[in-house]
Parts: sequence; C-alpha cells; structure tokens
Amino acid sequence: MAEALSINNVHKRFGETAALAGAAFTMQRGECLGLLGPNGAGKSTLIRAIAGRIKLDQGQIELDGLLLDDSPAAVEKRRNLGVIPQELALYSLLTATENLRAFGSLHGVPSAELEDRVNWALDWSGLAPRATEPIKDFSGGMKRRLNIACSVLHRPAVILLDEPTVGVDPQSFERIWEMLNKLREEGATLLLTTHQLHEAQRYCDRIVIFDAGRTIAIGAFDELVQRTVGSAEKVVLKLDRPADATLRQHAPDHASPNILSFSVQNAAGELPAILEAVNATGAKVVGLSIKEPTLQAVFIHLTGNALRE
Repeated sequence: MAEALSINNVHKRFGETAALAGAAFTMQRGECLGLLGPNGAGKSTLIRAIAGRIKLDQGQIELDGLLLDDSPAAVEKRRNLGVIPQELALYSLLTATENLRAFGSLHGVPSAELEDRVNWALDWSGLAPRATEPIKDFSGGMKRRLNIACSVLHRPAVILLDEPTVGVDPQSFERIWEMLNKLREEGATLLLTTHQLHEAQRYCDRIVIFDAGRTIAIGAFDELVQRTVGSAEKVVLKLDRPADATLRQHAPDHASPNILSFSVQNAAGELPAILEAVNATGAKVVGLSIKEPTLQAVFIHLTGNALRE
C-alpha cells in the first residue's frame, strides 16, 4: 500500500520544553492509525505541525509523497487534509445547514457543488431532520457529529481526528464511528488521537504509542501485546468458600481467599482441567471471568503508571 502520511524525525521546542523529539512513523492509505500517549507526550503538537499551524525545528512531514514545507505546492496539498478539533468549532446561532455552508465555503468547496455536499453531510450525520434549527439547542452528540461533518465537506484524503468522541453518550459514540467507517470505505485515511484506549483497540488497524515527543512503539494491537505484556489470558474464579491451599499455590496472585486467578495461554483448552481441580476439593464455582490482554496493559507497560499533568 502507498504511504498517505510520513513523519520523519520531527523536532519542536517551546522554550526549554521539547514537545517533539524525533518522532517518526508512516501511515498507509485507507488505514486508521491510533496515536496514543500520556498527557504532554506531544500528540497535539504533532497534529498542529501536520496541519501547518506550527513550524518544525527539524524533520520532515510528507503528505501523499509531497514534502509539507512552505512552498505553494505544499499549501495546495494540505487541502487534502481534514482537521477535526477536540473543541467544538461551530457557530452556535446558525442552523446546521448554515454551519455546513459556511465551513464548506471556507474549505473551498465549489459553489456549484456546495448544496449537494451540504445535503450529503446532513444525511451522513443523521442531522437532516434538524437541519433548519439553530444548533445552540443541539445535544453534545449532535454537535460532535456536525463538527465532524463541517470538517470533511471538501472530501479530504487524510483526516486528523483529535478526540472526536470525547464526552459523548454510547449511542452518539456508535453513530460517530458509523460515520467515520463510511469515510474509510470511501478511501479516507484516519489519524486518531484518543485517551479512550478501548476505542483505539476496537477501530485502529495499527497503534502508535507516543511519549516525550518520540515514537516508542508501533504496530497492530496483537503485535504490541506479543512484544510487551504477552498473550496470556487470565481466568478468575469466585468460589463458595476459601480456596484449598494446593489451589492457591497454582494461583499465587489471588485477590482474596475465595477468588483464584490463573494465567493461561489457552483458556478454552485449559479451563476444564482447572474446574476439575476445583471440584475435587469440594468447592463450587459461583463466578467465572476470562480476561484477555488489553491495550491499557500495553500502554502502562510502555509508558509507566505515573500520572502526567
């Protein structure tokens, strides 16, 4: 697959603070890449650099093979970018239709195509029934969907999403990802920053772990798991009585006398023997859960668990 975006050894300082310190990765056309990192890792600085809002001290960014510098060709190429900010960028006194027209014009959508694009966006975002209402009375989820729609009216090839689902309810979360997946089906490439690790694990083809302005790991979720915490599953049993001492020897990290936790490579294959061993002691299993490795475990493994402010 061809590269849609290439980040090569980028550096940016703000006074004594190194916001970017050599980050590097590439994105393939049509993929969804998650950009994850603790607070202050440099994610927002990188997004701003890609969008042309700050100038790098060192390094290169290429969009579809073209170096994004100060040249007229690079300025024109950046029209292929869509930027969806975390903070809502909408005109609250205007209607949904009026907002879309305004942002479509700002993005350079030809006037002959603008109404068709606006109608497409209203249908795509599910806002057509509320198209003529001022958005000041919209719910948070509706505003999020409109915020996204206003940012992609010009049909960008690469879309930078800065926490697009922050603060929304579960129904709005699912609707937003239906919208984004539709864009992917049409060929768009998505770069997602999020603190919701389950979101990145579920939707991203690959994940970049970012810290201190550097890329510290990149790969598909399964690859990152294998390289860090390992693929072992955890079987947790709750018993009707304190566990036998022999059982506890095989489950050294048990949380309480009535709860046993076993680390296994194949829960489906190993669970019958575990249950048989429990039954042999006369205890009964009253609760059972199987926990697979998570992106949160990978993230903490790579970045530590110290709180960043």
